[in-house]
Amino acid sequence: MRTWKKKKDQIQKGTNEIENKELKEQIGDMALSLLQEGIDYEELAYTKIEFGYLFDFEKHGIESLFKVITDKRTIYMAVQGIKMLRLEFSEELFQDTIHTFLKLHN
Repeated sequence: MRTWKKKKDQIQKGTNEIENKELKEQIGDMALSLLQEGIDYEELAYTKIEFGYLFDFEKHGIESLFKVITDKRTIYMAVQGIKMLRLEFSEELFQDTIHTFLKLHN
Protein backbone atom coordinates (compact mmCIF):
# COMPACT_ATOMS: atom_id res chain seq x y z
CA MET A 1 0.00 0.00 0.00
CA ARG A 2 1.39 3.38 -0.99
CA THR A 3 1.34 6.32 1.40
CA TRP A 4 0.94 9.77 -0.12
CA LYS A 5 2.90 12.48 1.62
CA LYS A 6 3.51 16.03 0.51
CA LYS A 7 6.93 17.51 0.92
CA LYS A 8 7.09 20.41 3.39
CA ASP A 9 7.72 22.91 0.55
CA GLN A 10 4.61 21.67 -1.34
CA ILE A 11 2.23 22.42 1.53
CA GLN A 12 0.27 25.60 0.92
CA LYS A 13 0.51 28.28 3.59
CA GLY A 14 -2.74 29.85 4.68
CA THR A 15 -3.77 32.76 6.83
CA ASN A 16 -4.56 31.80 10.40
CA GLU A 17 -8.05 33.22 11.05
CA ILE A 18 -8.54 31.80 14.56
CA GLU A 19 -8.95 35.35 15.96
CA ASN A 20 -11.52 36.35 13.30
CA LYS A 21 -14.63 36.68 15.47
CA GLU A 22 -16.97 37.50 12.58
CA LEU A 23 -15.91 34.44 10.57
CA LYS A 24 -16.21 32.20 13.63
CA GLU A 25 -19.73 33.52 14.28
CA GLN A 26 -20.76 32.85 10.67
CA ILE A 27 -19.43 29.29 10.83
CA GLY A 28 -20.99 28.76 14.25
CA ASP A 29 -24.40 30.00 13.09
CA MET A 30 -24.31 27.65 10.12
CA ALA A 31 -23.26 24.72 12.33
CA LEU A 32 -26.08 25.39 14.80
CA SER A 33 -28.60 25.47 11.96
CA LEU A 34 -27.60 21.90 11.05
CA LEU A 35 -28.27 20.47 14.52
CA GLN A 36 -31.48 18.56 15.26
CA GLU A 37 -33.49 19.48 18.33
CA GLY A 38 -34.15 16.44 20.52
CA ILE A 39 -31.28 14.49 18.99
CA ASP A 40 -28.33 16.89 19.21
CA TYR A 41 -29.67 19.23 21.89
CA GLU A 42 -32.64 19.96 24.13
CA GLU A 43 -31.81 23.63 24.67
CA LEU A 44 -29.20 25.75 22.92
CA ALA A 45 -28.78 28.19 25.84
CA TYR A 46 -25.43 26.82 27.04
CA THR A 47 -24.10 25.52 23.74
CA LYS A 48 -20.43 26.19 23.15
CA ILE A 49 -18.31 26.05 19.99
CA GLU A 50 -14.57 25.38 20.25
CA PHE A 51 -12.35 25.83 17.22
CA GLY A 52 -9.28 23.66 16.81
CA TYR A 53 -8.06 25.62 13.81
CA LEU A 54 -9.39 28.09 11.28
CA PHE A 55 -7.34 28.93 8.19
CA ASP A 56 -8.05 30.66 4.91
CA PHE A 57 -6.13 29.35 1.90
CA GLU A 58 -5.94 31.46 -1.25
CA LYS A 59 -6.78 28.69 -3.74
CA HIS A 60 -8.86 26.49 -1.46
CA GLY A 61 -10.85 28.73 0.88
CA ILE A 62 -11.64 28.08 4.52
CA GLU A 63 -10.27 25.04 6.32
CA SER A 64 -11.54 24.58 9.86
CA LEU A 65 -12.03 21.91 12.49
CA PHE A 66 -14.28 22.60 15.47
CA LYS A 67 -16.67 21.02 17.92
CA VAL A 68 -20.12 22.03 19.09
CA ILE A 69 -20.80 21.13 22.72
CA THR A 70 -24.50 20.95 23.60
CA ASP A 71 -26.50 19.78 26.59
CA LYS A 72 -26.74 16.31 24.97
CA ARG A 73 -23.49 15.64 23.11
CA THR A 74 -20.37 16.88 21.39
CA ILE A 75 -20.61 17.18 17.60
CA TYR A 76 -17.38 17.42 15.61
CA MET A 77 -17.51 19.43 12.39
CA ALA A 78 -15.25 20.74 9.65
CA VAL A 79 -15.32 23.36 6.93
CA GLN A 80 -13.49 22.57 3.71
CA GLY A 81 -13.80 25.26 1.08
CA ILE A 82 -17.55 25.86 0.77
CA LYS A 83 -18.58 22.58 2.45
CA MET A 84 -19.49 22.04 6.08
CA LEU A 85 -19.14 18.45 7.24
CA ARG A 86 -20.35 16.60 10.29
CA LEU A 87 -17.64 14.20 11.42
CA GLU A 88 -17.56 10.93 13.33
CA PHE A 89 -14.59 11.84 15.56
CA SER A 90 -13.44 11.00 19.03
CA GLU A 91 -11.86 13.68 21.22
CA GLU A 92 -8.49 11.96 20.75
CA LEU A 93 -8.78 12.09 16.95
CA PHE A 94 -9.93 15.72 17.16
CA GLN A 95 -6.85 16.69 19.17
CA ASP A 96 -4.47 14.64 16.99
CA THR A 97 -5.88 16.20 13.81
CA ILE A 98 -5.44 19.71 15.22
CA HIS A 99 -1.86 18.95 16.24
CA THR A 100 -0.97 17.52 12.81
CA PHE A 101 -2.67 20.33 10.87
CA LEU A 102 -0.99 23.08 12.89
CA LYS A 103 2.37 21.35 12.61
CA LEU A 104 2.05 21.36 8.82
CA HIS A 105 0.63 24.87 8.38
CA ASN A 106 2.24 27.02 11.05
